[in-house]
Amino acid sequence: MAVKTIRLELARSAEFPEGSARHGYEFQAPLDAGSHIDAAAWRQERQFCTVRRFWGGEADEFGRVVHLPGGRWAFHYDAGAEPEADEPGYRFDTHAFKTGEYVSITERDGETRTFRVISVR
Repeated sequence: MAVKTIRLELARSAEFPEGSARHGYEFQAPLDAGSHIDAAAWRQERQFCTVRRFWGGEADEFGRVVHLPGGRWAFHYDAGAEPEADEPGYRFDTHAFKTGEYVSITERDGETRTFRVISVR
């Protein structure tokens, strides 16, 4: 199974009424035929499952996609520590990652923000 690159950009919010292409994530994960993250394929390809967080004028952050107990997925940035839910995706285990769909991520500041799937390639 091929690992896909998924680009998420910040959806409309009070702070960004038009959304923002300068705020988001680009991550790699294996997707099944229904465009869901494939946990079995992730186990075999986890070294290729990385994430880049881009946030306006801040430096990009690089990490990895981790699979947590209970089937949850998160973005983890501290390579020196055990995987923890740095930024868990809301229902990433059931969301289809298709262009135009929306997903939510709880960021380290505790805010849950909505992102639009811009591309899957």
